[in-house]
Amino acid sequence: FKKVLIANRGEIALRVLKALQSLNIASVAIYHHIDRKSPVVQMADETVEIFGGSPSGAHLDIKQIIAICEQLGVDAVHPCYGFLSENAGFARALEERGIQFIGPSPEVIELMGDKITSRDFVAQQGIPVPPSITLAASDPGFMQAVTDLGFPLVVKASAGGGGKGMSIVNTREDLKSTLRVASSEAEKYFGDDRVYVERYFPSARHIEVQVLGD
Repeated sequence: FKKVLIANRGEIALRVLKALQSLNIASVAIYHHIDRKSPVVQMADETVEIFGGSPSGAHLDIKQIIAICEQLGVDAVHPCYGFLSENAGFARALEERGIQFIGPSPEVIELMGDKITSRDFVAQQGIPVPPSITLAASDPGFMQAVTDLGFPLVVKASAGGGGKGMSIVNTREDLKSTLRVASSEAEKYFGDDRVYVERYFPSARHIEVQVLGD
């Protein structure tokens, strides 16, 4: 690549910027005005302000970001994590314009970037998954399903990642307010307010394996 746009902010964007510098690849940083004095903005080869009511909203604006890519002639976009990193529509829109999305293909993101879809896929392969509820909170049978599932529970944003949009619930009384907060946070960070409820295992270990392919 000759020029890469970093579609994120903060520490992770700075790490990607330093990697691009080490590879002698030109960098483009996009920023909300709140971040105008951030290290990424000060160090990038080119910078473009993006507009929105908040940094999160601006960094989820696909049309605005793609317009900048086309305007500046970038070869690729690095999404880092969060925001649009697991948005298949964003990856596909870039692909259609001949711009490389530095991450999985749109098809893989559609399958594994959405927690509800990926849970269903994994379960179909015969792999055990925690008991969960996929009913909407407004469904008449929702609270009975929660009672049957038992506590503690964890509420997760379907499109979430990095621990955002995830909350532990220990009592039935706390569930509705937690659902509202989790849904709002999911919309804020991922542009998708869908959440689901899953049985929480306090003593479980989180084991994650990164897979890279060329």
